[in-house]
Amino acid sequence: MTLALLERFEKYDDEFLDFSKVKSPVSTRPDLCAFLILDTLCSSHQDIIAGAEHDEIYLGIDCEALQTKITDEQIRDLVRCGVSFNEALDSLVLHI
Repeated sequence: MTLALLERFEKYDDEFLDFSKVKSPVSTRPDLCAFLILDTLCSSHQDIIAGAEHDEIYLGIDCEALQTKITDEQIRDLVRCGVSFNEALDSLVLHI
């Protein structure tokens, strides 16, 4: 099922890290904006950061649950904030 989520993220590859296009961001910081968007969709008592390596932060988000709630506009804004979907890890990744 997360294959569909991958395809939805890939649709916006040309928007990657183009934060200036986010209309009415919830924060002026791209990383915080992404975290806040995700928290409104999949709130949890766990840390949102599940791990980090080099210039990637792995996000502790239930992608199955996210897929049922997130709109394409929210995906586009996440991509603009630097978030992508890593198919191999079945996880969201924030690129810094």
